[in-house]
Amino acid sequence: MEKIGFIGLGIMGKPMALHLLKAGYAVSVLEKNKAAKELVDAGARSVPTPAKIAQGCDVVITMLPDSPEVVEVVSGKDGVLEGIRQGSLFIDMSTIAPATAKNLYELLRRRGVEALDAPVSGGQTGAEAGTLSIMVGGAEQAFQRGLPLFQAMGKNIVHIGGPGSGQMTKACNQMIVGITIQAVAEAFTLARKAGVDLAKLREALLGGFAQSRILDLHGKRIIERNFLPGFKIKLHRKDMNIALEAGKEFSVPLYGTALVAEHMDALLAQGKGGSDHSAIALLIEQLAGL
Repeated sequence: MEKIGFIGLGIMGKPMALHLLKAGYAVSVLEKNKAAKELVDAGARSVPTPAKIAQGCDVVITMLPDSPEVVEVVSGKDGVLEGIRQGSLFIDMSTIAPATAKNLYELLRRRGVEALDAPVSGGQTGAEAGTLSIMVGGAEQAFQRGLPLFQAMGKNIVHIGGPGSGQMTKACNQMIVGITIQAVAEAFTLARKAGVDLAKLREALLGGFAQSRILDLHGKRIIERNFLPGFKIKLHRKDMNIALEAGKEFSVPLYGTALVAEHMDALLAQGKGGSDHSAIALLIEQLAGL
């Protein structure tokens, strides 16, 4: 089995790396990460730098917050490029700009390294359960090589197309998720102000055409007032910006996306950037005088 280097052990990356260990892969992680000890206790090897990880692994996976972090890990001092060997595979599972994914693909290709952009959907729950949806951009041969790894971390795995197409698909995913949370938040606020029982409202809607995973999981969060992060507002706001920039690039008006992004900006200004993205409901309630 190939040796795997996993860089980025946040609320998503840590359970993903653990699934790879459970599947029998030898996994190396950065020793400076605060979650490294838990991974080492589970059987991983700790390594001081991304360059050293790349030097000793066949596949390097990154799961980081944004484009600048991925670029720094790859091409910065002691970065992946300083150690990666020809014939290795690089997989970025972060959510970053499609243009950045394409640039990384070309940068690594010149070193004889195949690259895949493979962002995920499913949140912390999906990462922990190993049921993530994984949307992959890159060459077919590289996808086939990475497929066993994806199968250890997710269930719905789709090769979308060429470099950057995985990230473009993720941008579209984040638009739909954000706008749907907005719709649920507005509906719940209206119902609450009208005196309708939200639990019964949710139960009724889940049996009809309005049924969705957002209504199910985030509707429950809103009812229970549980805004501890599964996915932080500040990260979703970053993703909405990626979508809006893509809209500008291709001259596509994204009115709903822009509105939700503005609401996320308001929550960031209120210091709620670390809350779950379902906390959009708090802003709608506030505007409604609740």
